[in-house]
Amino acid sequence: MDQTLDKDAVGAARERIAPHVRTTPVIAVSAGELGDHPPLSLKLELLQHTGSFKARGAFNNLIAREIPPAGVAAASGGNHGAAVAFAAAKLGIRAKIFVPEISSPAKIAKIRAVGGDVVVKGDRYADALAECEAYMAASGAVGVHAYEAAETMAGQGTTALEWNEQAGDLDILLIAVGGGGLIGGMATWLDGAARLVAVETEGTAAYYDARRAGRPVDVAVSGIAADSLGAKQIGTLAFAALQKADTEAVLVTDDDVSAAQRVLWDRLRLVAEPGGATALAAVLSGAWHPPKSARIGVLICGGNADPAFLSDN
Repeated sequence: MDQTLDKDAVGAARERIAPHVRTTPVIAVSAGELGDHPPLSLKLELLQHTGSFKARGAFNNLIAREIPPAGVAAASGGNHGAAVAFAAAKLGIRAKIFVPEISSPAKIAKIRAVGGDVVVKGDRYADALAECEAYMAASGAVGVHAYEAAETMAGQGTTALEWNEQAGDLDILLIAVGGGGLIGGMATWLDGAARLVAVETEGTAAYYDARRAGRPVDVAVSGIAADSLGAKQIGTLAFAALQKADTEAVLVTDDDVSAAQRVLWDRLRLVAEPGGATALAAVLSGAWHPPKSARIGVLICGGNADPAFLSDN
C-alpha cells in the first residue's frame, strides 16, 4: 500500500475493512443528561470488535500489506494488541503481541482469548516496542504499529467518515489521544470540516507537550490511562495532521476520568475504560468550555475496563 495519507486513503480503507468491522452506534445525549453539558453526539466505539477503535487500523494494515509467513508483530498497551490478534486470527495470519507490565490483566487476557501469542516485557510501552522490534529483526515478521503508520491512521480515520454519515456535520469533536493515530486519521478525513479537541490526562500529555514545544517530545507516562494513552511521544504523522488542523489540546486529571467513567455507567450503563472516558471527562469536568450553539461530538473510544471497576461503582 502507498504510504500516502489523505482523504482518498481513508476512503479506500473504509471499502477495504467494511466486511470486517462493526458500524458502531451514535447516540444523541440531551443537555444536562450526564451532568453540566450541552447536547452531545456520542459515538460508541467501545462497542467495536475487541472493545476499541483499534480494529479499524489493524484490519487495514493486514489486508493492504503483503504479509510474510512469519506473520505480524505488534507492541501495545493492550487494545492495539487485541485488535491485531483478532484481525490476524480472522485472516489466518500469525501474530505475536508484546505488551508492557503496566497493561491490565483484563487486556492481556483478551489478547490471548482472540488468538494472540503474548509476550509481557518491560515497564512501559516503549520497552515493549523495543522487544517487538528485536523480534521482527530476527524473525522477519511485519510490524503493525499502533499509530506511526499511514495504514493504521487511514483505518482509524474511518471512524470520522462513519460518524459523518450517522450524525451529519458536527462542529467540534473531542477525541482522547495517546500516540495520535486515531485523531490524526480523523483529522485527515475531516480536512478542516470540524474543529478537533485532543484530550489527554496529565500523566499522558504527549500532544499537549508537543504542541507547546512545536515538535514531538518525550513525556513521562503515568496515571490511570497509561495503559491506553501512554505513548512516550506523539507520532510524527499524527502531529503533522494535528498541527495542520490547529487542534486544541486539553488536559484532565485522573479524578476527572474516574468521574466520567462513573457517569457513563450510572446514566447510560456503558463500561468505558479510563482512556475511553477521557474525552468526555473534558466536558463534564469543565476542563474544556464548549462554545454556545456548537454541535459537539465526543468519542467513547474504548471499553476494556478492569472488571473491578464495576464492583466499585
